[in-house]
Amino acid sequence: MKLLKKLFGGESNEKPVIIVSGLPRSGTSMMMKMVEAGGLAVLIDNIRTADDDNPKGYYEYERVKQLPQDTDWLPEARGRVVKIISMLLQHLPDTYRFKVLFMRREINEILASQRQMLIRRGEATDKVADEQMAEMYAGHIRKIEAWLAEQKNIDVLYVDYNDVLQNGAAWIEKINAFLGGGLAVDKMQEVIDLSLYRQRKE
Repeated sequence: MKLLKKLFGGESNEKPVIIVSGLPRSGTSMMMKMVEAGGLAVLIDNIRTADDDNPKGYYEYERVKQLPQDTDWLPEARGRVVKIISMLLQHLPDTYRFKVLFMRREINEILASQRQMLIRRGEATDKVADEQMAEMYAGHIRKIEAWLAEQKNIDVLYVDYNDVLQNGAAWIEKINAFLGGGLAVDKMQEVIDLSLYRQRKE
């Protein structure tokens, strides 16, 4: 609680909702674990458990998937961190303050990671060609970044997943400053695990 007051000040209903976002397989789970290690409370329900694709957990909250029909959970998210896939960001109400850590990752790595997940699940990997999916994702990213730039109630820090793995300390300082300072930066650094960087850019 003291850390939250230091970071954001004021009462709980004045604190922003902190969001970790990005495309699927872009490093959002790693970032959730990093900010938790830094001392922030995360909003998760552990319904989706750890597996071979995310051995350290998915850090998800199922009710997020019901945006925009269900926003009743947002009051309890103030001053906490919640993971929201980028496709759902435009459903956020303008009556709350949000600080978004938006993960960027090389698109070919995202596609390779998604393909490996489908293989593990025994699902088809050829429903959409990689080139088509890459174009769809690129168009989505352009659209959501333009939308975010127009939102007066949303602050965004774009985080390069690939660079975090190589220059973690510098990025952790940026994240700490973006969130107001006071995070346990050494513990955040410990979360970065290169052994989980399995789909690398060629």
